[in-house]
Amino acid sequence: MNSERPVSGASSAVKVGRDPGEGPRPDSVSVQPPRARGGHWKAVFFGLAAVGIVVVAAWALLGSSLLVVRSVAVTGGAGVPRAEVLRAAGIRSGTPLVRVDAAAVARRVERINQVQSAQVSKHWPDSVVITVRPRTPALAVAASGGFDLVDRFGVVVSHVATRPAGMPLLDTTAAPASLRGSPAVRAAVTVLDGLPRRIRVLVRSVAAPSADAVTLDLRGKVTVLWGGTDRAAAKAAELRILMPTRARSYNVSDPGTVVTGG
Repeated sequence: MNSERPVSGASSAVKVGRDPGEGPRPDSVSVQPPRARGGHWKAVFFGLAAVGIVVVAAWALLGSSLLVVRSVAVTGGAGVPRAEVLRAAGIRSGTPLVRVDAAAVARRVERINQVQSAQVSKHWPDSVVITVRPRTPALAVAASGGFDLVDRFGVVVSHVATRPAGMPLLDTTAAPASLRGSPAVRAAVTVLDGLPRRIRVLVRSVAAPSADAVTLDLRGKVTVLWGGTDRAAAKAAELRILMPTRARSYNVSDPGTVVTGG
């Protein structure tokens, strides 16, 4: 009788099946590491700190008495009353410095007739400086029993009873108030500023019906038709050469064809 016996020393492999309903094996479960709680609290802390900084900064700029206007200085305004500048500026003591609108203050100050331009700067922690550039009178215009003094832009700077020595009279029938922004007035002042000193001191009055028809009235009843503001050096050179002839009139509006008369 043949009987089957297991061979001594042989290994037998047994494949164990798994019931699909059992679920995952314990060794295949994915384990998530616990979240670090310290990082969360750090984020909260820094967020609160940032909010606190913003609140403190806003309070310092707008709500506290640390950064408010305590002084307003006016510089460079010779001839312009300081009280008038401060009144036009309208900056109240105790105003938070951050709320001062420098551009708006400058515009208000520039409404003063004697002021040509103004610059406003804030100096932390508590001061404002207003730098004023005053208008410079250049011509006198007969008005109301005296003279209105106008600058190169035709703006009336002041009124005086007597014409200042050395200041030419503007020969015009226009009212002084209507001269503001006049190109003819600006041309007249430009011509006067470009004259050689020896001729400039002889000028008694200047007429400018237009910007290209400036006429100078010199001492001794001498008339110079200058023309426009162009070629000033050539015109001055021609006039210096011709003046020894003692003519009564000179037309140097075109330096290439100078005409003298009388």
